[in-house]
This record gives sequence, structure tokens and C-alpha cells, in this order.
Amino acid sequence: MFIVKGNRPALRTRLADLPWQTIPVVDEVRGRGHGRVETRTLQLCAITGPGGRGIGFPHARLAARIIRRRRPIDSAKRWSTETVYAVTSLGFADVRAHQLAEIIREHWHVENRLHWVRDVTFAEDLSQIRTGTGPAVMAVLRNLAISRHRLAGASNIAAACRDTARHPLRAVDLLT
Repeated sequence: MFIVKGNRPALRTRLADLPWQTIPVVDEVRGRGHGRVETRTLQLCAITGPGGRGIGFPHARLAARIIRRRRPIDSAKRWSTETVYAVTSLGFADVRAHQLAEIIREHWHVENRLHWVRDVTFAEDLSQIRTGTGPAVMAVLRNLAISRHRLAGASNIAAACRDTARHPLRAVDLLT
């Protein structure tokens, strides 16, 4: 599963240009949580051409369009809509629509619990370490810090990092 973000504008445009208006919704989930009402619809389109060459992405067999509509529960605010595109090497024979929807949700779980924490708490995107193995080493160290804090029971990594910075000897407890 590969979620296509804004940093791949050509691929995103090719996916958006697929005939989504003629493709039926194969999965729809409505839910409440985090103070909002949300509806997620999933559409799937087979990629033409061997190896996903129809959209210029190797090994892609299916393209997915997820439309998320949400609004606060106790509000008259208008719905906000977000369209997300994804590609997968799975084919229609390999996975059912509800299973693919769950895979996509699990991807966002990883995105929110790890990548977002690395981006926001550790300001990874602002890092000026860009040469050699430096970026990979720093990513490993950030992941280690997040993992150790989570294993120690921290639910808020930023607060746990601040607490450890104020009491440096607690870092030893995290490593043992």
C-alpha cells in the first residue's frame, strides 16, 4: 500500500484523472469519534498495463480513491472533504474491499503514531542533517526514543521528552 501525497504531484494527477465518476463505491464506513462525524468511501480501479505502467508506478495493480467527509459533532459547521489516493500491488483477486479499507486505516495509524510524532515532536523535517548515513542514524535514534517512551507507558511523547530533559537520569531508566 502506498498513499500518494503532495510530494508526488505527477502520480497524484494521473490517479485523479482516472474515471472515478463511473466507478462504484465498494466500501463505505460511517463513524463518530474524536468529536466529529466522519464518512469514508472507497473506490477501486484496476491499473491497466503490465506492472502499473498505466499510471507510471511499478507493480501497481489497483488504484484507490478514499473520500473522507467530516464535521464536528456538535456544530452546524459545513462538512470538510478530503480526497486521498493510494496504489497497491494487490489485485481484486487478492483482497476484498473492506480488507483494503482496513489496510489503509492501519497505514494512517502508523502515520499518526510514528511519522507525525517524528515530524512534530522531533522536528525531523527541519533537521539539517542531510549527508552520508546521518539522516538514517538520526531516524533510528528518534524511533528508539519513541519506542522506549511508549514501552515505559508514555502516551504523550512530547511530554515524556520534556520530562526526561528536566530529569536526565530518567533516560537511564528508559534504556534498562
